Amino acid sequence: MAVTGRATGTVFWDVWRERYSRLHPVPEGGGGLPGALGCTVLRDMLLPGLEALDWPDYHGWWLAAGTGITLAGLVLAEAGAHPVHGALAVPASHGVAPQVRAILAEAGVADVGYRLLDASRGGFARLDADLARFILDSEREGGIPLDPVYTGKALLALREQVECGGIPRGSRLVFVHTGGLQGRRALAERLQRLGTRG
Repeated sequence: MAVTGRATGTVFWDVWRERYSRLHPVPEGGGGLPGALGCTVLRDMLLPGLEALDWPDYHGWWLAAGTGITLAGLVLAEAGAHPVHGALAVPASHGVAPQVRAILAEAGVADVGYRLLDASRGGFARLDADLARFILDSEREGGIPLDPVYTGKALLALREQVECGGIPRGSRLVFVHTGGLQGRRALAERLQRLGTRG
């Protein structure tokens, strides 16, 4: 099969759609409804793993929100069955909420089933000593690398919600590690310096 035309052209994608029927072409940067639809499979990927955790069900999702695409995809996949909690990695003024609303409207679904919490710590990629210590301590205890731009902020926000009673005891939340480790490389020296201060 010959692939002709530009990468954004229909002929290009037709070849891949024929081979992979569940493929959702995603615009560069992961934007819009196609990007969100690509994230709906996360729910399908989770369900078989619940038995291994001895979980009959789960109470919701928790993830970082930088653009809101992954969050919107999970809201679409859940269709109201489980709430999706998005820890904003950016200030509200960056437009995550309007982006999520627009995607849900384009998909023809109600603007419900999620909540956004400010975890930005004052700005995109803003790193302070508390976040740095939390990331280093979490990695030492759990062995999972976190970044200070997205996942570190999201996991710290989850801990804070648990500590203040915002998440009921015994809740089973699925935390989505959305990557973002490239953001750690740029802040590695600062992360170590801030995180190891007395």
